[in-house]
Amino acid sequence: MTPEQIRRVQISFDKIAPISATAGALFYQRLFELDPSLRPMFTGDMRAQSRKLMAMIELVVANLSEFEALLPQVQAVGRDHAGYGVQDTHYDTVGAALLWTLRTGLEEQLAAEDEEAWAAAYTLLADAMKAAPRKVEPVQAYLPDLEMGA
Repeated sequence: MTPEQIRRVQISFDKIAPISATAGALFYQRLFELDPSLRPMFTGDMRAQSRKLMAMIELVVANLSEFEALLPQVQAVGRDHAGYGVQDTHYDTVGAALLWTLRTGLEEQLAAEDEEAWAAAYTLLADAMKAAPRKVEPVQAYLPDLEMGA
């Protein structure tokens, strides 16, 4: 992401933060409209789930300039999501729901450039989360030292 994209995401998030509870509810409403098969993955309190979502977005947005520092946390979330049955295609649906939520929540306050910046930020996040379950440590880390020819 460019510094300008990061700035745009952070400024537009500052506008959505005051309505974060509404934004979280809108997000999940739209997510389940786009893909009703995702609804059974969410068995808990959806208000609490919305708060977790918005807290995660806030954390990522605040640290976009140092995304590498967040990478271990993002990868852990990606592994957790894989364990819940999240598939790579679900990330596309989540991205669409996120952008719709931003457009709906911010209306005319969200410029096309802001939306492009959010798409770039989400792609960065989603790619890291999707790759996390497939990340494999080198085989040597799990094998004892073997003496060749012994």
